[in-house]
Amino acid sequence: MLTQVTFYVVKKVDSMNRIEILAPAGGKEQLIAAVRCGADAVYLGTGSFNARRNAENFAGDGLTEAVSYCHGRGTQVHVTLNTLVYDNELISLERDLDRIAEAGVDAVIIQDLAVLRLVEKKYPTLKRHASTQMTIHNTDGARLMRDMGLDRVVLSRELSLKEIEKICSSVDIETEVFVHGALCMSCSGACYLSSMLGGRSGNRGLCAQPCRLDFRSGKREYALSLKDMSHIKYLPELANMGVCSFKIEGRMKRPEYVAAAVTACKKAAMGEEYDLDSLQAVFSRSGFTDGYALGKRNLDMFGYRRHEDVKAATGVLGELAGLYKKERQSVPVDCKLELGTNRPSVLTVSDGMNTVVSRGSVPQIAKNRPTDAESAKIAIAKTGGTPFYLNSFEAEIESGLMLPMAELNSLRREALDDLLTIRETTIPHIAADYSFPELARHDAKEVKIRARFDKASQIPDDVVFDKIIVPAFEIFQNTDLIEKYGDRLICELPSLLFPEFEDSFAEKLKIAVKLGLKAVITDNLYGVKLAKELGLEIHGGHGLNIVNSQSADVFTKMGLTDITLSWEMQMKRIGAIGGEIPRGIIAYGRLPLMRFRPCPAQGTKGCSGCDGKKFLKDRKGIEFPIRCQNRMYSSLLNSLPLILDPNKINNVDFITLYFTIENKSECRHIINAYNDGEKLDEQHTNGLYFREIM
Repeated sequence: MLTQVTFYVVKKVDSMNRIEILAPAGGKEQLIAAVRCGADAVYLGTGSFNARRNAENFAGDGLTEAVSYCHGRGTQVHVTLNTLVYDNELISLERDLDRIAEAGVDAVIIQDLAVLRLVEKKYPTLKRHASTQMTIHNTDGARLMRDMGLDRVVLSRELSLKEIEKICSSVDIETEVFVHGALCMSCSGACYLSSMLGGRSGNRGLCAQPCRLDFRSGKREYALSLKDMSHIKYLPELANMGVCSFKIEGRMKRPEYVAAAVTACKKAAMGEEYDLDSLQAVFSRSGFTDGYALGKRNLDMFGYRRHEDVKAATGVLGELAGLYKKERQSVPVDCKLELGTNRPSVLTVSDGMNTVVSRGSVPQIAKNRPTDAESAKIAIAKTGGTPFYLNSFEAEIESGLMLPMAELNSLRREALDDLLTIRETTIPHIAADYSFPELARHDAKEVKIRARFDKASQIPDDVVFDKIIVPAFEIFQNTDLIEKYGDRLICELPSLLFPEFEDSFAEKLKIAVKLGLKAVITDNLYGVKLAKELGLEIHGGHGLNIVNSQSADVFTKMGLTDITLSWEMQMKRIGAIGGEIPRGIIAYGRLPLMRFRPCPAQGTKGCSGCDGKKFLKDRKGIEFPIRCQNRMYSSLLNSLPLILDPNKINNVDFITLYFTIENKSECRHIINAYNDGEKLDEQHTNGLYFREIM
């Protein structure tokens, strides 16, 4: 007689299993901690082209081993390729990408449009995510990423819950948000403080974190240091908005930190209580902040790592290490056992995509206790030490037969081992026949002069320049500039235009267009989308971080008229930028070292009484001016102006004189000097044009 019984084992699963907890994996131990604590995906770096080059990272076979380990346990792997890449590095970039694709990773995280071009053309099956280094912070930016074929955008940390909701509801693209970890003072991708002060570029993955040093606003210390963010409690709310991935910062952090953060996020996603105290103890800077989430960007957001913060970690490390000591049973399997007379025992195991069959010895005639479905299920359910758990069990057993418990255990072990081997087998992405297009050497001839003014009141009447650049809000308030300068006027779009300002700004810009405005310059990708919709001529600003020929060519194909190259480039590299698009550099000005949303010079009452002209002092007493941009964001300017000798400028079509704190008389003097080819004789910096940065 054949007995057929099916058992369904009830195991609690995430009530919000559509969301992804994305954990940092700076090294092997962090990777194991993330997976064993329940991360749905990890992000990691390999090689030189990732924003945490000083982490342990995963080079060579280490990447393949990491992907194998993660995929075997149902965890995806996202690889960071999110730094800027120079022309002479493009061959190395392609080799790195080939290794990444061969390892079978699930997605790459991208900043440089040259990287995007290569991934899209050579490995179209590899998912592409826009890094937070791209500074995607509004709906137009997200729309452009969608139009360019990206699968996901990592939104800027500076957004409020309401602003995130607006982007999610307005744009059909996956969104990923940071929910825990360190906060940079500057918007990602818009910080040059480390490269200017220490020769280590954050856009190249080597930020030295000078913002954590003691910059002062009056008597207030550490004015550029923010507390770590913790938005974990908002996970359910964010998930309901449509956010699909919740990212934990920390590829430079310990495995105990990763374990604590992932555990907290998993519990929060399931509506359970989580241990924020241990998470704060393992790492914080004077506690946590949710100021961005709530739109409360006040002094409560600021903090630095104190002695007591460091001391607190020692008390919890041992306990937190226990969170990832054992294998996590995270992969459900369905099992079927068949026992029949005079034929081998059979155990079939399936994870829903892969099926394995294990065959054992022929069952014996039972002398005392025959094997029944219940006892067999107990044996097969013992999956400890593996990543599997029993989801359902079906038994077809002829009565009166017995298979020893040792045989059942052997069947289970063999089947699960085989299944894990299949799951851990990496599947490479297939390469298309593609190589970067060859671009002709650019032949720059006459160098024209452009002048950019912070305020209309700075503009002298009796000077000569080819183009004049004025911020949008100055044009809105001085619309006579449109008629006065005509085709020579370029409207500078805000470097940051957060969702709460998008609609009102677009309406004002439309009015300016009706009055005759024809051109804009943008430091952010959103501006490309906005300007195209209004039919405006588009000039690419220095904030687009263009440092190689391929990204310059991508912007050419997008319809830009010309580009201003990143001032993190050296002169020798500028001359190597090929392609037809006209290009220029900033030759004079106090360079913007940071763009930030919470003002470091604000008082206890926020912006009340502020004239928008503050400064910070470093440890040596050197002053760094701050300029507010219509209370949307502020810029930290360099302590000294950049002054390039006009006789040493070549290989560009134009230069920009970038005026910020100068008065009208100073602007006139400087413009005339550059027109006459005279070198200005005052204290200055050459910027990074003649310095090798890392």
